[in-house]
Amino acid sequence: MQSAGSAREWIAHDPDACDRAELHSLLQAAEAGDSVAAEEMDDRMSGLLVFGTAGLRGAIGAGPHRMNTAVVSIATAGLCSVVREKAGDEFSVVVGYDARHRSREFARTVAGVVTAAGGRALLLPHPTPTPMLAFAINHLNAEAGVMITASHNPAADNGFKVYLGGRVASGSGRGVQLVNPMDEQIMAAMTAAGPADGIPVAAAGWHTLDASIEDAYLAAALAFNDRLATLSDAPAEVSGLRVVLTAMHGVGADLASRVLRAVGVDDLHLVAEQCDPDPDFPTVAFPNPEEPGALDLAIGLAREVNADLVVALDPDADRCSLAVPSASAAEGWQQLSGDEVGALLGEYLGGCFAGDARHVMARSIVSSSMLNAIAVDHGLGSVQTLTGFKWIARVPGLVFGYEEALGYCVNPEAVRDKDGITAALVACRLAASLKATGRTMLDLLDDLAVEHGLYSTAPLTFRVGDPAEITAGLKRLESAPPSSLGGSAVCGFVNLDDGYLGLEPTPGYRFETERGDRVVVRPSGTEPKLKCYLEVIEEVPGRGQLADAKSAAAARLESIRQELTASLGF
Repeated sequence: MQSAGSAREWIAHDPDACDRAELHSLLQAAEAGDSVAAEEMDDRMSGLLVFGTAGLRGAIGAGPHRMNTAVVSIATAGLCSVVREKAGDEFSVVVGYDARHRSREFARTVAGVVTAAGGRALLLPHPTPTPMLAFAINHLNAEAGVMITASHNPAADNGFKVYLGGRVASGSGRGVQLVNPMDEQIMAAMTAAGPADGIPVAAAGWHTLDASIEDAYLAAALAFNDRLATLSDAPAEVSGLRVVLTAMHGVGADLASRVLRAVGVDDLHLVAEQCDPDPDFPTVAFPNPEEPGALDLAIGLAREVNADLVVALDPDADRCSLAVPSASAAEGWQQLSGDEVGALLGEYLGGCFAGDARHVMARSIVSSSMLNAIAVDHGLGSVQTLTGFKWIARVPGLVFGYEEALGYCVNPEAVRDKDGITAALVACRLAASLKATGRTMLDLLDDLAVEHGLYSTAPLTFRVGDPAEITAGLKRLESAPPSSLGGSAVCGFVNLDDGYLGLEPTPGYRFETERGDRVVVRPSGTEPKLKCYLEVIEEVPGRGQLADAKSAAAARLESIRQELTASLGF
């Protein structure tokens, strides 16, 4: 075991007694010859958590490579140092937290460090959705925001998500998650912060916000709804729609219910078993709406009440999944993919903002290129960004941005991040307008396929126990890339680390075939996964050929899935 000395040093300066005891016990086991404990200790001492796609994120536990009080203190001290350098001694930081294990404790630690550093800490009053924190930063003109959350990660995880605003950011970057070089500057300041027990932490003195911040978010959502009604020449009230809502054991049920009922969705049914926050997420294997089975309870309730739409939020309510009735689907309901929802919301909002090229729609490089066709059709700008809303949400002129992992930014004037609650609002408006004419979301997807072509996408994900397996798989792919995929020759191969379309370097590879099919392979920025994003495009001359196009696309996706699995060696 290489880490015994550094572990003793960390224990000596950890301000949390429980974390000290946990790491000390692990060290004793490792030194007694427990190889599993030794491996665990080496991992925990492998360096401070670093900023990834969604800030700091990791398993809760003692040591620098885990989420704990010491790491949160160091991260907050680093943030305060950088913010003070750019904004001066008088700065404010909004602090929010979800209902995960230790989230409230970590949030109070953030507030205490900010207060001791001379800043004004504005603590949200209770566990709250991430979009509320993102909204509050610009609403209160704060220099920064910290959200304690691990979003849809497993129950053992937590995280530290940073946003910048006020005098620290400018233009469309205000209220958005931090990017380079700010993350590197904060990491450097964290390293310079010294041992955690030397960082001052105030026991009180911060300002706890009241319910007026939620009222302000609700008012912004209602104003947005009124604007959409005007732009689409439709009533502001969303009527005649029966909706099932699940919060996935997270913090979104109350606020989402308030918003939806306020715009007219009175026939709203909440999944009781998943309505209240529970950090153990007892009814799902993973608290992620993308995972198989996560929507089972919601769809069961939808069948029972004969609903028109299922809306599933993830635990911090920044993402939104939809399911709709389908005669051809198993058990009569079909969960829409993130790309399908992106196309639907893009078509609706594209129609609202049509004809003004100053307005832009943005998607990540792993999301469907269907959005580009929709944007062009409506006379709007179209932009690709790197993965993550820290890139999507800072696009100038943005009116809609999405990524395939169920993230949608529909009202960037209020929330410059993905927001599952206002995305649900737009989805309900769309579903109600379609229902009023005897149509469905599936009908609209078919219309888009006939008009623009069938853009069929599929994920391929490898969850690993050892991150080294991801590195090995990527090396195998780079050393022997496939020459063809889905029966079409590969004509484009890009190492994303070399930059793509002028974007920042990022780990991963992009393949394109002569038929226009696309594959992107990249490591997850939030979990130990290797993620592959597949897209094939089929022309659809007319509705009579749509079924054949879907069959051909499905076959080609399966072929690509098998070929890619072989190339990666998993």
